Amino acid sequence: MDPTLLRSLTPGVLSILVRRGADFAAAEDAVQDALVEAVRSWPAAPPRDPKGWLVTVAWRKFLDAARSETSRRRREDVVSEEPPPGEVPSSDDTLQLYFLCAHPSLTPSSAVALTLRAVGGLTTRQIASAYLVPEATMAQRISRAKKTIASVRLDQPGDVATVLRVLYLVFNEGYSGDVDLAAEAIRLTRQLFAAFDHPEVAGLLALMLLHHARRASRTGPDGLVPLASQDRSRWDVSLITEGIVVLQAALARDRLGEFQAQAAIAALHADAQTAAETDWVQIVEWYDELAALTPSPVVLLNRAVAVGEADGPRAGLAALSSLDPALPRYAAVAAYLHERDGDFAEAARLYAEAASAATNLAERHHLTRQAARLNSRRSE
Repeated sequence: MDPTLLRSLTPGVLSILVRRGADFAAAEDAVQDALVEAVRSWPAAPPRDPKGWLVTVAWRKFLDAARSETSRRRREDVVSEEPPPGEVPSSDDTLQLYFLCAHPSLTPSSAVALTLRAVGGLTTRQIASAYLVPEATMAQRISRAKKTIASVRLDQPGDVATVLRVLYLVFNEGYSGDVDLAAEAIRLTRQLFAAFDHPEVAGLLALMLLHHARRASRTGPDGLVPLASQDRSRWDVSLITEGIVVLQAALARDRLGEFQAQAAIAALHADAQTAAETDWVQIVEWYDELAALTPSPVVLLNRAVAVGEADGPRAGLAALSSLDPALPRYAAVAAYLHERDGDFAEAARLYAEAASAATNLAERHHLTRQAARLNSRRSE
C-alpha cells in the first residue's frame, strides 16, 4: 500500500466529482471514504486502474450519502444516475482545485488546512498533528473552510499568488508530528509546476529546493546552527543543482517576481563554498530588487543584515535604524550587527531581549546562548 500514490491521486479524483455535480464538501467526504476503503482492500486486491477505482468508489459513496438525506433531494435530481463505466480521463482539474482551496475568502490557516486535506490527501489527524493542535480543532477549521467555498464554482479563475502564498506557508511550517510539511509542500509545488506555466511557480519551487537542501545542517547537538556556521558538506548538492536550473529558466523569461528574487538570494548562498566567499554585494542588489517588488519590513530587515555583511556593521545598523524596533527579529539582527561592530555589552543585552521575545523554543535557546557567550567573554 503506497500512501504517496493515494495522496497524488486525491486532487484529481476530488475535482472529477465536483465536475460531475457534487458540492465540494460532499465530494471531499466521499473521497476520504474511498481512500479508507482503498487502504482496507488494495493490499489484498490492488486495482489495475487506481484512479478509476477511486473515482468509481467515491462517486458511489457520494450518491449513497445524497440518497440518504431528504434535504439533498434537489441535488439527487441532478446526479441520480451513475455515469456508465469507462476510462477515467487522464486530464483533471487539479489546478483549479489548488485555486479553490486557496480562495481569497478563506483565512490563511484555513486555506493551508484545506489544501493539505483536499490537494495533499492528508488526514485531519495528520494535519492536526503537524500543526500541534487537537484533531477536533482542525476538523472544525476544515469544516468551516469547506462551507465557505461551497458555492464557489470550480471553473472560476484563481489567483496564482494566493496559491503560492499558501504553499509557502505550508513549507515554512517545516516538520512536526508525523508529516514532513516541508517535503509535502515541495511535492505539491512540483505538481503545480508541472501543470501551470508561470515563472513565479518556478521561483517558489526553486526557493523551496534551495532552502531544503540546507536542512540537514541547520541543527546540531546545541540546537540551531546559523548559516555562516553550517557544515556545507552536508548540503544536498542535487537539490541545489535542480533549484538553480529551475530558477535560471524562470529568470530568463524576464518576468521577475518576489519568489524568484528570494530564490536568487538563496542560490547565491548555496553557490558559496564557504561563508567568507558569499557574494554579499550581489545579495544586497537582489534585496533591492525584492524590496521594489514587496517592501515588507521582513525584507528590509534581511536587507539590513546583507548591507552589514557587504559594507560593514555600521552600514547595516544605519539601514536598520529606519525600521520599527518592535519588528520580530529586530533585536536579534541589531545584536548581531552590534557584536560585529565590537559593542559586546549592547549585543549581549539585545540577544537577551530577542530571546525573551522569541516564540520558537529552538530560536530562544540559540539567542540565550549567544547572550551568555558574550556575557562570559566580558567577564573574562
